Amino acid sequence: MLVSDDWKDYECIDAGNGEKLERWKNVILRRPDPWALWTHKDEDYWNDYHAIYHRSDKGGGSWENVKKFPDFWTVNYKNLTFKVSPTGFKHTGLFPEQAANWDFIISKIKASNKKVKVLNLFAYTGGATMAASYAGAIEVVHVDASQGMNDWAKENAKLSHLENNKIRYICDDCLKFVEREIRRGNKYDAIIMDPPTYGRGPSKELWRFEDSLNKLIDSCIKLLSDDALFLLISSYTKGITPNILKNVLLTSNFKKGTITTGEIGLKITKSDLILPCGVYGRWENHEN
Repeated sequence: MLVSDDWKDYECIDAGNGEKLERWKNVILRRPDPWALWTHKDEDYWNDYHAIYHRSDKGGGSWENVKKFPDFWTVNYKNLTFKVSPTGFKHTGLFPEQAANWDFIISKIKASNKKVKVLNLFAYTGGATMAASYAGAIEVVHVDASQGMNDWAKENAKLSHLENNKIRYICDDCLKFVEREIRRGNKYDAIIMDPPTYGRGPSKELWRFEDSLNKLIDSCIKLLSDDALFLLISSYTKGITPNILKNVLLTSNFKKGTITTGEIGLKITKSDLILPCGVYGRWENHEN
């Protein structure tokens, strides 16, 4: 398991009973977590938070603010800075467990002796985009179907002092964009993707993980340069195990390289347990 345990501004204080208690710099949030199925001890600190997210029986939910805190603030991860703000869908604009993948992206690009062009699909607020750009990628193409998320990513670029780097923000359906890039003859040295379980593109294009993943991966392989560095997938889809993702990658059309899959998680401070947060898969070309 990859564990993102190098944070200073973030901490998973405790988890259990379908919830997690987190510190985002100086703000404590309590919110649901579908992976925290074990029982936690009912300690007093579970009732000491700035806001708690309540699910609705009709779907969705809302935040209840208990203590005063800003509408948004920033957290640092090493040399990167990100805007954090609780959203109506219980998210905060950042998935801290992805820091382990950011470290991988940075190390691979920095160790390369070539000019690296990166494609980031389902790019959200741009954690991986910022990591790739910070590492020295000559261009990062950031694609997300939500213009609001692209705007948030631009804010993160400014916060991380990367706004003058070459980052293209594209609001588009990811699969359609990839297919157009194939027709244009464009190539990338690294591709990153975090496909959702279910979603719709700007023109109501339907995405279902189990229906569309194989086609997307095979299309992305066509976009990889001959001496590409890596392809990285993250998944939060329930039921997708590391072995399933490994089989998907092994039966895809990669020409060379190695495939690694596993879980990704966060250390829980109060119990020393690891909170599983999803799975990852990597294809790497070790010749670069």
